[in-house]
Amino acid sequence: MTEHEREHVRVAVIGSGFGGLGAAVRLRREGVTDFVVLERADSVGGTWRDNSYPGCACDVPSHLYSFSFAPNPDWPRTFSGQEHIRAYLENVADVFRLRSHLRFNSEVKMMTWDAERLRWDIETSGGSYSADLVVSATGPLSDPKVPDIPGLDSFPGKVFHSARWDHDYDLRGKRVAMVGTGASAIQIVPAIQPEVERLTLLQRTPPWVMPRVDRPIGGAERALHRALPFTTQARRGLLWGLRELQVQAFTKRPDELGMIERLARRNMARSIKDPALRAKLTPDYRIGCKRILLSSTYYPALARPNVDVVASGLSEIRGSTVVAADGSTAEVDAIVFGTGFHVTDMPIAERVVGVDGRSLAEAWQGGMQALRGASAAGFPNWMTIIGPNTGLGNSSMILMIESQLNYLADYVRQLDVLGGQVALDARPAAVDAWNRRVQQRMERTVWNTGGCTSWYLDASGRNTTIWPGTTTEFRKATRRVDLMEYEVVRAQADKKAENGETKAVDDDKRDEVAV
Repeated sequence: MTEHEREHVRVAVIGSGFGGLGAAVRLRREGVTDFVVLERADSVGGTWRDNSYPGCACDVPSHLYSFSFAPNPDWPRTFSGQEHIRAYLENVADVFRLRSHLRFNSEVKMMTWDAERLRWDIETSGGSYSADLVVSATGPLSDPKVPDIPGLDSFPGKVFHSARWDHDYDLRGKRVAMVGTGASAIQIVPAIQPEVERLTLLQRTPPWVMPRVDRPIGGAERALHRALPFTTQARRGLLWGLRELQVQAFTKRPDELGMIERLARRNMARSIKDPALRAKLTPDYRIGCKRILLSSTYYPALARPNVDVVASGLSEIRGSTVVAADGSTAEVDAIVFGTGFHVTDMPIAERVVGVDGRSLAEAWQGGMQALRGASAAGFPNWMTIIGPNTGLGNSSMILMIESQLNYLADYVRQLDVLGGQVALDARPAAVDAWNRRVQQRMERTVWNTGGCTSWYLDASGRNTTIWPGTTTEFRKATRRVDLMEYEVVRAQADKKAENGETKAVDDDKRDEVAV
């Protein structure tokens, strides 16, 4: 491809969910207008566009699950549904004038680092681009994971994943197998249970479920937020503060979670009277090891006569029969997979080729790791939003995203200060020091000690997903870019002037990298 056929921009943002739109807004605020947002679909929204299954909603309160710079006084419920969150993101794209930067139907096929020009060459399904800086905001909940089940290909009925719901298929009167009991499944089950003839829930591991204290937000309450914006800020601050106080139990004192377990057991006992069913639904691991789920309708739905709970995972499909690992069977017309996403094996990593022709997937063969959750060694001027160890087990991911946007903003400023054609490449020593400290802190958390196997853990059992601290700590750690943690890379013509000006992180400095 010739130079003239490839559009060059200063920044290419990948994805238009919360991370991508947030990055776009922050770039504009930093005075950067030469950027594009590459989106594989035909509209914004990310996971809130893709997940439209019955009952889909957020388990974080609405006023906390939104940008601090774009408060919404008109949330209709304390926990908003998918359609309202998607509408909020569409509104963000309009209010902050992002439409001209959006490139829909442009799935990234490959992005390759050009060491001579110090830029990324990007091939998409909608055209070719080059960029000085790439911000990858594809998110961990973007690519559904469907297990490889023997016989699935020959199943004569309907099969789909919760994140690819087939709204043209009518479940009414059908026999349905629901595979999985995660956050999506506990919303789907009560939504479809009244309509289906029979619902078979295949449960590998039962979740801990707490009541969902949801209610409509009345007109007077919303009018107050519109008239006095500080009340919206105060509400958000209270929601945030309560969750910050809870973090210590998850990260330092998991034994204190026993009281929460007792509350969860009482929640189950209110709806599940059958001792045998209650035994199936009672987890054998510490609450919080897997994400605590919120629902006031899940247990009542499971107690209905047209629902069967199989305390075993799906192992095989024979014709129209689903076979569980314990040997139990059920004839079904449709199979719905609520089996999560590729979180610890980020699919886009195979399409990012950095220094020396090595892909990010190859670099992360031993597990994902990035400096301050953003930069990977050997991939200059490439940053990720919601990167390794930036997830949360008890609060709003928007808080973490905004911290990473602060880091992005300072990254751009540092490039401006350095001047010329320049790139920053995270030093391996700095990446190792950061991740060593993160994993040390992870050792005592409930996510590592709680006795479960969760989607937070990668294939080797290492937790590469969750941040083992408060959002305040992460915000402090990502307030600015420390150039001592990066190698400054210049074009060939500028290398002589640069030689000797950038020092490596020595062993003492490496050990001082703060988390």
